[in-house]
Amino acid sequence: MITTKRNYVFDFDSTLTRVEALDVLAEITLKNNPKKDEIIQQIIDITNLGIDGEISFTESLRRRIALLNANKADLSELIKQLRKQVSSSIERNKEFFQEFKDDIYVISCGFKEFIDPIVAEYNIPSHRVFANTFEFGESGEIIGFDSKNVLSHHNGKIECLRNMHLEGEIQVIGDGYSDYVTREAGVADKFFAYTENVSRKKTTEKADHIAPNFDEFLYINKLPRNISYPKNRIKILLLENVHPDAFKKLSTDGFSVESISKSLSEEELIEKIKDVHVLGIRSKTDVTRKVIEAAEKLMVVSAFCIGTKQIDLEACKEHGVVVFNAPYSNTRSVVELAIGEIIMLMRSTFQRSTEIHNGKWNKTADGSKEVRGKKLGIVGYGNIGKQLSILAEALGMDVCYYDIEDKLSLGNATKMYSLNELLAVSDVVTLHVDDNPANRNFFGENEFSQMKDGAHFINLARGFVVDIEALVAALKSGKLAGAAVDVYPKEPAKNGEFYTELQGLPNVILTPHVGGSTEEAQKDIADFVPNKIMGYINSGNTVDAVNFPNIRLPRQVNAHRFLHIHKNVPGVMAKINKILAKYDLNINGQYLSTDPKVGYVITDLDKEYNKEVIEKLRNVEGTIKFRVLY
Repeated sequence: MITTKRNYVFDFDSTLTRVEALDVLAEITLKNNPKKDEIIQQIIDITNLGIDGEISFTESLRRRIALLNANKADLSELIKQLRKQVSSSIERNKEFFQEFKDDIYVISCGFKEFIDPIVAEYNIPSHRVFANTFEFGESGEIIGFDSKNVLSHHNGKIECLRNMHLEGEIQVIGDGYSDYVTREAGVADKFFAYTENVSRKKTTEKADHIAPNFDEFLYINKLPRNISYPKNRIKILLLENVHPDAFKKLSTDGFSVESISKSLSEEELIEKIKDVHVLGIRSKTDVTRKVIEAAEKLMVVSAFCIGTKQIDLEACKEHGVVVFNAPYSNTRSVVELAIGEIIMLMRSTFQRSTEIHNGKWNKTADGSKEVRGKKLGIVGYGNIGKQLSILAEALGMDVCYYDIEDKLSLGNATKMYSLNELLAVSDVVTLHVDDNPANRNFFGENEFSQMKDGAHFINLARGFVVDIEALVAALKSGKLAGAAVDVYPKEPAKNGEFYTELQGLPNVILTPHVGGSTEEAQKDIADFVPNKIMGYINSGNTVDAVNFPNIRLPRQVNAHRFLHIHKNVPGVMAKINKILAKYDLNINGQYLSTDPKVGYVITDLDKEYNKEVIEKLRNVEGTIKFRVLY
């Protein structure tokens, strides 16, 4: 509860709006000027010199106006554009400006002619806006500014604020050094460096608080806000060189993101994860039960790949941690590699290439076959298997498949009812099974013996599903004519030396787990997975979660959303609803999904409610995690 009267003083450029208004005006007035880019850069440089205190503000203003070549008629277009450039977090907290309208002021070294129309829409009247004014020529051209206005002079904000004689605490929110000096001069009590749009080192070093967005400012001051917990306080850790688009997307949404290029050991991860809310990994980082138990704030683990065997899914579920992966994003990349390897193996291309590299010319058709008319056996008819089926058929191959689940065939593919039936007829066998632990050594000596003599074998699935010794024996004996392997039972945590018994064998293609590693696939994953993270953190959606009940939620409108994760035991829902009823809460909607171990219930409520209910819901027996969204 606020007892001391507070006054909130805002800067305009790069604070209330995302831009510097004079820079936008320059874009308008210099539109057809051949030297436009050069002049705009000069204006930006002069602006920054003035903001950082390197030149006097009067000099900065004079030089910029001289370069603008602007007219009064240009201001209407400027205002139109500025309306679209209000800072995102300011825009979403518009209610604050209504509730505290008598305590809000704007002090800007910009100009009232374009500031007044923008801030009027946020309940800030003209008499609470302190800014410069333009001087116009006879034809409306902007020829200067009112030099008698204190805001046209160096440290004018200090003088302006002093002359206002405000009672109570004065908080200044701005992005520039000219905002900070009000605090230094003693005319403001607190200075918040506002960095949503631009961060200036000289300003942030001096600030009482850094506000990456307006939500943070409201949170620190315990003021009403549109978002319950500022996103900048939610820490996301990305490991294993996740595509930079993921970093950009999550950072742009307001989260604090750290990216590390390598995987971390269990011990390193336990130390690093203590304050992390979201962990992003690829295939080399093991997220063990010990890691989960050490991660008190962890809400999400996201695998920027298909597989999740490196994550203890049950431990995550028991601790209310949702796991997402990317089951579709790199499908095409894996399929294309499989197609390429089928052709290369059938043509003995790598063998002929190695001979040439070693200085040997061996032009021969022996062991070189077309893929047209050959039978491809696909083991595992999921997303990858199905797409491979279509492309292989387009090459003229006769496709058959085997899957433990009943899968509808695509195109002319033939379903096989046993693995042995498929192995007996296939010229090429390619594995695309999942990472279920039951698949360990799924393909071994017995399976290789069932294959046609001279067949080829491809594993782009999981390293642990194939008995490597059995594969080596099948190749050395001539049972198999060739193989392509992209995954291995044990893979190093980082690039460097590696050994496998398959090295040096003829017509064997070895790649370092790059099936899904294309620029396109990694970019797609960096789009898909962050969307899942943001969907859960921002609204509670768990669609496509690997280990959690799936709930697709409607958009949250004028409501508070309670997210309650609990053990799926009798009576929990009854206790939750009993508490909601006791506090006379008006429920707009309630959504529940469960699995055998966990229940996930979301309750949307009217904005007004007794805050005691939150603690009561946290303490319901069986609660795993509880949070509030609004």
